[in-house]
Amino acid sequence: MSDLNLENALVSFSEALAKKGKSTNTIVAYKGDINQLNNFLKTQKVSLIDEIKSDHIESFKKDLLKNNYTAKSVSRKLNSIKNFFAYLLDQGMTKADPSVEVKHPKYENDLPKILKPIEYRSLRDACRNDIRATAIVELMLQAGLRIKEIENLKLENVADHEVYVESYESHSERSVPLNNSARTAIKRYLDDTRKDSKSKNVFVTKTGRRLLARNIRSLLNRYFDKADIKGVKVNDLRNTFIVYQLKSGVPIDVVSQVVGHKRISTTEKYLELIDSKEESKGIKLKEL
Repeated sequence: MSDLNLENALVSFSEALAKKGKSTNTIVAYKGDINQLNNFLKTQKVSLIDEIKSDHIESFKKDLLKNNYTAKSVSRKLNSIKNFFAYLLDQGMTKADPSVEVKHPKYENDLPKILKPIEYRSLRDACRNDIRATAIVELMLQAGLRIKEIENLKLENVADHEVYVESYESHSERSVPLNNSARTAIKRYLDDTRKDSKSKNVFVTKTGRRLLARNIRSLLNRYFDKADIKGVKVNDLRNTFIVYQLKSGVPIDVVSQVVGHKRISTTEKYLELIDSKEESKGIKLKEL
């Protein structure tokens, strides 16, 4: 058994976060959650990493709920713990991840809806002959853009592997990586379909004017109907992106930054939609 204790493991984890350029607030939040787990484990006479079992973390979760922490707050703390042990496992600092079997607590909320794989594949199939609609779907499904951000997207802000989202309203600017599916779809639209237009916007109407958010919504709703997808909205494509990234093991703070959430608590609400998380393979975004 390794003699690595939790305090030293947390120092290593914190240094790794700092090297990755994580914000001070993010690191402080992680440290606070892990230290809270450590204080609980001390009451259980557990101090070494390899002594920590799933039952200990499950008991910690129940203790938080017993002490009136909201289920949402407990879920966030549990996510920190899961990322912590995923790091230790990846670095060979432990041979097992005791957090894997511990599920996030359920809590009442207006949960986002997401599309099942069969549904978003049907949507792709429904709009396969509409290159413009396909590009829009891929930007929402594969990059998590908001519908207003697609309306505002400028030609000058589209690069080969990313798009730059300008600040608007209360949302800050950010760069969003493009995977192969999104990159291929938008390139095909720009090269083969987009009308000659004086507009600086990427998406334009048949007359060359900027394609407005309400037009985008109407366009995609028609394809939802054509694909016979019921009970979903256009923004659920973005919700689907968020949930599948979290499920694939992308850290919550990375997902939060990519989709432009101002608070990590906004991203937390998607955790309840995750029954299990795949083994983390770094922070590469999952391609749907």
